[in-house]
Amino acid sequence: MHFLLSGLSIIVIDLLLASDNALVIAMAVRSLPRRERRIGSAGGAAVAVILRIALTYFAARLLTIEYVQIAGGLFILWIALKVLVDASDAPDAVPAPKRFYQAIWYIVVADLTMSTDNILAIAGASKGHLGLIVFGLALSIPFVVFSSNLLADLMNRYPATIYLGAAILGKVGGEMILTDPFIVRTLHPADIWRYIIEGVLAVGVVIAGKLICAARHRRAGPDRLPVR
Repeated sequence: MHFLLSGLSIIVIDLLLASDNALVIAMAVRSLPRRERRIGSAGGAAVAVILRIALTYFAARLLTIEYVQIAGGLFILWIALKVLVDASDAPDAVPAPKRFYQAIWYIVVADLTMSTDNILAIAGASKGHLGLIVFGLALSIPFVVFSSNLLADLMNRYPATIYLGAAILGKVGGEMILTDPFIVRTLHPADIWRYIIEGVLAVGVVIAGKLICAARHRRAGPDRLPVR
């Protein structure tokens, strides 16, 4: 019974904490063909989960290392901006293999930098039971792949939603940076300032992406239109 309750807790944790990861994967694979999108999202999530299992025992330590969350937050901001800029390219502007492996790289690194809370929660719920840890982290693969493919389809059907996704990632990146031990220790940011800075970063990513897209469109001519 204890094992089953712990397993149920892990399922709930996966559902609650995996949405950000699904959004990153959706934005990373949205420009791929549908078949490659599914392979890329599943492959990237699987590699990330394998690495997560190895990192679970060190998850608590990760949160105490200064600059780790700053680096992760900056990487998330970069992904959000890069996806917006790439959205202005014509579908065949980047070779398909390069897009595929680039998407895998984005997924693995972003998933690891964003998953500390998920790792810690699962480690706590499993009480150190390796079987439950593997079960909980592996369970996130089908959920994240399914939801990320739905989000990618939505972004392809309604391109303007890419900006919403980029804004959310901007907020997530800001939250990671502001909760880094170094920032907390040196600046002690109040909650109101955290909300303001996260909002500024969310809007800033979108504005910067639109400006870069517009500049690239002016240089490239009418054949490469930015998303709207």
